[in-house]
Amino acid sequence: MNNQKQQKPTLTGQRFKTRKRDEKERFDPSQFQESIVQGLNQTGTDLEAVAKFLDASGAKLDYRRYAETLFDILVAGGMLGEEPSTLSHCLLCLMRYKYLEKGFEEEIKKLLLFLKGFTESERNKLAMLTGILLANGNISASILNSLFNENLVKEGVSAAFAVKLFKSWINEKDINSVAASLRKVGMDSRLMELFPANKRSCEHFSKYFTDAGLKELSDFARNQQSIGARKELQKELQEQMSRGETLKDMIAYVREEMKKTNISEQTMIGIVWTSVMSSVEWNKKEELVTEQAIKHLKQYSPLLKAFTSQGVSELTLLLKIQEYCYDNIHFMKAFQKIVVLLYKADVLSEEAILKWYTEGHVAKGKSVFLEQMKKFVEWLKNAEEGTHTTLPVLHLLSPLYTDISYLLYFHPYTMLPKCSVMCQ
Repeated sequence: MNNQKQQKPTLTGQRFKTRKRDEKERFDPSQFQESIVQGLNQTGTDLEAVAKFLDASGAKLDYRRYAETLFDILVAGGMLGEEPSTLSHCLLCLMRYKYLEKGFEEEIKKLLLFLKGFTESERNKLAMLTGILLANGNISASILNSLFNENLVKEGVSAAFAVKLFKSWINEKDINSVAASLRKVGMDSRLMELFPANKRSCEHFSKYFTDAGLKELSDFARNQQSIGARKELQKELQEQMSRGETLKDMIAYVREEMKKTNISEQTMIGIVWTSVMSSVEWNKKEELVTEQAIKHLKQYSPLLKAFTSQGVSELTLLLKIQEYCYDNIHFMKAFQKIVVLLYKADVLSEEAILKWYTEGHVAKGKSVFLEQMKKFVEWLKNAEEGTHTTLPVLHLLSPLYTDISYLLYFHPYTMLPKCSVMCQ
């Protein structure tokens, strides 16, 4: 019993006082609204007076907590009054209180969702304000996602609002700035969604915005759609290769897509080349990747040939090969052998190779590739002059390829009997 502690007496009715820092202030947007409106009415349009009022009130008014209410007051007041006052007041808040930026962006998103509740005049003011804010980087272009709301799109509100918004944006900056901002948030490929599904075409988009005086925007959208179509085409072509479809079917598919999307042969050969080179997993060893590339390209040379009927297409292909071999270091020594292969397969002509060698090449790996091609180009020039010789091309061949079939394939002469004599 002595070891047990005696219970201490307690006082009944004792009150525990909550610390001031732990007290939760009641959320009262109405009181906040009254305080802000009263202060802004007294300051008027004098920004210096507005700034002093906001700073003084910041000690007792929680701007972070009531950000939505604050911007509701500023935007609604601007719609009832003049748009410039809304802009200047909003920008003042954003510059002085950086933590309000996210809240302001959410406010704009919310307003765009309820465009149907505004008059045409109010929508125009809001569109101009939004365009200026986007141009100056005060808000992200991700707010445009609100314009893809099904009801707004269906009634044509989104498209009409977008016209005013983009005019204001481009007037402040330019189409390049608009394009960069849209790409940053993945909106560059979604502009067609401003229209209902039955009107979601490049032609309709182009006509609508061109008629509204925004030709640069319609050109941008057309270009983006073309880029998207090319990516899809390349993806489908790679899948056809992996399925083992015939070259005839692939050529027919690509030609059909060229007609549908109005892609030039010069552009298409780049897409085909990328598809061919992306359809296989390459060996990491430099000494083996060349042999692998030659076998692979020999298989698909008819596909490449189908889209190099013009000199400019051949030169484009040569530049693509040069860039690919430079960007993929294991292919640095394979460049010349790839060109010779495609020359013998009638994919590349003498004229195109000589033009590339003399003036058409790019800076990437220039010295290495020109040195690789030197002997072959000399042979081409001699062949043009009628002084044929067999030695230069044989010197170009790697010791890996000494079998008779390879020599026959790469022999510069088109008459095989001479090659037979040479190989005896």
